[in-house]
Amino acid sequence: MAATLEAESTLTDRYQTTVPETVRRALQLGKRDKIHYTIRPGGEVVLSRAEPTQPADPVLGAFLGFLAQDIAQHPERLQAIDASLVQRLQALSEGVDIDLDAALSADDE
Repeated sequence: MAATLEAESTLTDRYQTTVPETVRRALQLGKRDKIHYTIRPGGEVVLSRAEPTQPADPVLGAFLGFLAQDIAQHPERLQAIDASLVQRLQALSEGVDIDLDAALSADDE
């Protein structure tokens, strides 16, 4: 039978705490990882490592990183969107209903 580990931490004035090292190791937590809390009827709280809902898209991540770097290095290249372009885009998409949560069809995959 595995040994039970116990740990303790203190809340700050802003209700924040540091996750003790033994807990981080047991849950294999790294920086920026998320923690899931399960609160049971008797007041017991179970901490577990939250699993990401969707895997990160490496191509999209690389593209967004490229954009962020380019904006940081060349902020003078940023331009406001022209009001006439916004009006044109709104006219082109008027009456088009899109469900962003709907699954893609096999043709669109």
